[in-house]
Amino acid sequence: MGQYTPPLREIQFVLHELLEVEQEYKAMPKHADIDAATIDQVIEEAGKFCSEVLFPLNQSGDEEGCTYHGDGVVTPPKGFKEAFRQYVEAGWPALSCDPDFGGQGLPELVNNVLMEMVNSTNQAWGMYPGLTHGAYAALKAHGTPEQKALYLPKLVSGEWTGTMCLTEAHCGTDLGLLRTRAEPAGDGSYLISGTKIFISSGEHDMSGNIVHLVLARLPDAPAGTKGISLFVVPKFLPDADGKPGQRNGVKCGSIEHKMGIHGNATCVINLDNARGWLVGEENKGLPAMFVMMNGARLGVGIQGLGLTEVAYQNSLAYAKDRIQMRSLSGPKAKDKPADPIIVHADVRRLLLSQKAYVEGARALAYWTALQIDREHSHPDESVRKDAEDLVALVTPVVKALLSDLGFECTSMGLQVFGGHGYIREWGMEQYVRDARINMIYEGTNGIQALDLLGRKVLGDMGAKLTKFGKLVGGFVKAQAERPDMQEFVGPLAALGEQVQKLTAEIGMKAMKNPDEVGAASHHYLRVVGHLVLSYFWARMARLALDKKAGGDGFYAAKLATARFYFSKLQPETAYHIQAIHSGAAPIMELDAALF
Repeated sequence: MGQYTPPLREIQFVLHELLEVEQEYKAMPKHADIDAATIDQVIEEAGKFCSEVLFPLNQSGDEEGCTYHGDGVVTPPKGFKEAFRQYVEAGWPALSCDPDFGGQGLPELVNNVLMEMVNSTNQAWGMYPGLTHGAYAALKAHGTPEQKALYLPKLVSGEWTGTMCLTEAHCGTDLGLLRTRAEPAGDGSYLISGTKIFISSGEHDMSGNIVHLVLARLPDAPAGTKGISLFVVPKFLPDADGKPGQRNGVKCGSIEHKMGIHGNATCVINLDNARGWLVGEENKGLPAMFVMMNGARLGVGIQGLGLTEVAYQNSLAYAKDRIQMRSLSGPKAKDKPADPIIVHADVRRLLLSQKAYVEGARALAYWTALQIDREHSHPDESVRKDAEDLVALVTPVVKALLSDLGFECTSMGLQVFGGHGYIREWGMEQYVRDARINMIYEGTNGIQALDLLGRKVLGDMGAKLTKFGKLVGGFVKAQAERPDMQEFVGPLAALGEQVQKLTAEIGMKAMKNPDEVGAASHHYLRVVGHLVLSYFWARMARLALDKKAGGDGFYAAKLATARFYFSKLQPETAYHIQAIHSGAAPIMELDAALF
């Protein structure tokens, strides 16, 4: 089954020492009363709930999975419904939601900390409230006053849950091909018919109602993505008092039997003249749904972060306990017949890779959430605009990089366990299986790479990237007089210059051959991902250098991990840069018939 301890010291280091969130929130009237002690109290309680309630259900939920009973009825694994009841009673769904709808009004960053721990302890369970938060955000941004009054308090309280219904059997990423139809019913509502697949949390009995957000076409809609509208389609039609009433024409046709996340109900959803209501404007459903999709993409990055953390914790504990062979430099545990495997260099490589990636990923994820809080709550318009641009830039990086790292690091964790990692009872193989979906859903990581390079960088002539570059340049300049920082800011500055040159090179090539963007995008995202991680690791190294004299081993470990990152992990950018230089020809020149 494994183990999990909320990494409170690591979380608090990022919040209070790296990001200085109390000071940040003092500048936002909405959050000015929030102090570090309050935030710490909330995350400590969240850690207790996750470790004591969710974690014990993770392996059993994976083994049992969800059950389809016929006629659209699905139940989650044993204990999931009771855990959700406790989650709701404690007020966790309302954490960062608007007080006007019953929320607690805490920063989005605090909710992200909660979701990291939720995903460390039970990713499949965490998808039920996670998608609900996304439905809340989409309706809050684009719903009518009546829709907000009806749905938002229920979603905020956790009384109702939500889904996003996009994918159809013939179209996933290419939503312009979707066929689900919406016919005006004559009373302001629409009758929606079609089939959606891969709908996470699509059916269950954990809440009183399920609010589906559905993409569909009106009869006279133009072709492609410009003809898509968004509708709110409840499982039960609310009565005059806003309570679940008559069953709507939306049902689960079956559930998918998947590689991982078995505890989440991934459903085929059939809509048969289901009654729904337009959200936002006709034929402009995709921008409205993107509120939920972008939030979900950041949420998937948090899923990768959570799984990396729990995999690291378990592989570290195993490496300290498991004895095999002797150290090449001589016995270390002379009272034992062999040494703990943590003495071996290759095991240390795996552990330090996990440690460096999870700590860098946490800094990136939390910083991104802080930018979201700035975007929504800072009184200075220019600060809000800069934050909006930075969030847009890094959203595909958070989604793709952190989910890639989640899969890589869970696989590293399994490798530390050796053969025992491949056996179910230790729990590690589940993390590998659960992590694999994160690279696929909410837009595959290949799509994220195209989004980063094509839309977020080349699409605005590098304006958003330049804003992040200024953060990097400002930090490098501020450390110019510190000899002890040069081992960190030197590689950071060099990579920043390489990213600038690469961007210009790809842009010039793409003017002649658009395939150059597709050929470079995977490698480009990884290089930019390392630029971002390098920036945060250099900042964390500075904090560690400033505080290590106090004798706290935490800072000594942080400094050693920073050195490992810059010497052993960041250099992989050389490969990706060379791959970009080689261009599209090695990929595109082979005729499809010759594969």
